[in-house]
Amino acid sequence: MTDARPDPDDAAGSVSVPPVAQPRPARLPADPAAYDHPRAELARAKGLDAPYIPGGHDPDPEQGRREERRLLRLLLVMVIAVTLAGFVLGALAILMTGGR
Repeated sequence: MTDARPDPDDAAGSVSVPPVAQPRPARLPADPAAYDHPRAELARAKGLDAPYIPGGHDPDPEQGRREERRLLRLLLVMVIAVTLAGFVLGALAILMTGGR
């Protein structure tokens, strides 16, 4: 038998049922090889709970810099366009309404 109670906020008197607890997933056993991994040792030395995976070395940093410069120019153009569009639309609104 469930513990069903009428919902006091519901005018029709429907019955609310308490939620069922979900079972927790089983924990995986510890992996001794992963514990002795150099990354895990460095993480423990730094006081971290899990191994820290640092970023790798970029094989072609110049290509990345070129892409960043291109994206920076695109960002600046978009910011300028949005700003100027606000001024232009404001000026058009003033001209159309007669400055009122």
